[in-house]
Amino acid sequence: MPAKSKAQQMAAGAALAAKRGERRKSELKGASRQMVETMTEQELSELASTSRKGKPGHVSRD
Repeated sequence: MPAKSKAQQMAAGAALAAKRGERRKSELKGASRQMVETMTEQELSELASTSRKGKPGHVSRD
């Protein structure tokens, strides 16, 4: 499942780093904090590896 925005891709990258122990979970904020608790490392890896080229900064929640 590819990321829909740059913000989602970056949050997934931060959550993945915390999941792998490269970053402390206490440093995370917002979506990345939720992602680290609810998603697997494989799911986070797929989101984080999405290219940011051509993606909007943010996508509204409809």
